[in-house]
Amino acid sequence: MELIRKIFQDKFAKTAFIILALLYLIILFADFIAPYSNTYANRDMAYAPPSKIYTIDECGKLSRPYTYNYIREFEPSLMQTVFKQDRCKKYYLTFFKNGHLFGVQDGGELYLLGTDINGRDVFSRLLFGGRISMTVGFLALLVVFPIGLLYGGISGYFGGVIDTLMMRFAEAVMAIPSFYLLIILAAILPSGMTSVQRFALIVVILALIGWAGFARVVRGMVLSIKNEEFVQAAKTMGASNLRIILKHILPQTTSYVIIAMTLSVPSYILAESGLSFLGLGIQQPDASWGNMLKEAQEFTNILYRPWLLTPGLLIFIAVLSFNLLGDTIRDILDPKSQKRI
Repeated sequence: MELIRKIFQDKFAKTAFIILALLYLIILFADFIAPYSNTYANRDMAYAPPSKIYTIDECGKLSRPYTYNYIREFEPSLMQTVFKQDRCKKYYLTFFKNGHLFGVQDGGELYLLGTDINGRDVFSRLLFGGRISMTVGFLALLVVFPIGLLYGGISGYFGGVIDTLMMRFAEAVMAIPSFYLLIILAAILPSGMTSVQRFALIVVILALIGWAGFARVVRGMVLSIKNEEFVQAAKTMGASNLRIILKHILPQTTSYVIIAMTLSVPSYILAESGLSFLGLGIQQPDASWGNMLKEAQEFTNILYRPWLLTPGLLIFIAVLSFNLLGDTIRDILDPKSQKRI
């Protein structure tokens, strides 16, 4: 595909594309890659640090990868709980056991990125949480873009009073402070709702807010396209207005739609993460990167448990990758940009 080939010619876009492809591949096979299930919890290991994996034994010889379990103890001198390695027994890493890519021998515990306050493996929860955080944007786009395309297409094609009324309504929707509306709506949701229901409702709310701005841009493009010769020819041949809009005009906006979709996904990822961080989105025990990051807002956790900041790092990487990829696609598909190049 020509677009993919041009993307890979840009080193930044190529890197962003590979990172996003890996992220989606990993979360797709989260059940297989994650060493623990999304319901696993060991409260005795709350805030356990990342497990240390060794490949050199006590004699200095190369060994199969192994780790030690942690022992939780109270340190009177520090007045806090500490974790010490139990070096009485090694636990060797295993692969393709019990339906998981990797793990440790029976009786062993492996926490690649430590645990949270409930003793849940952070690495496993990152994979399962990524399914929500990384898909919310695309699900919202399935609602936003069909509505925005059709609404903007009809408004621009008919013009006149219809165009005026439709655009005033779209501007009224755009005037709504979206983030505050999300907070209000999320706060009044029934407490008995499951996370799946909350997730679906968040997607719908994001979509119902985001279509208006997109529709305005599509309307502007349709105003210039509807006077083209191929549109006039379709009218002369007796094509219906709906057919002209769907078959002849809207396909001409494809380049803009692809660009807008790529650049819109990061905003939806940030919106879901922000709501979950505030406790108004996905609820515990289900994971999303936003509600996982909530634990890191405490200064002591930032200072002594930096592994809890990992969800924030992944959000940053995902959003940056989408923006880099979107900018490159815009440069490729924008005819004016191509002429400058």
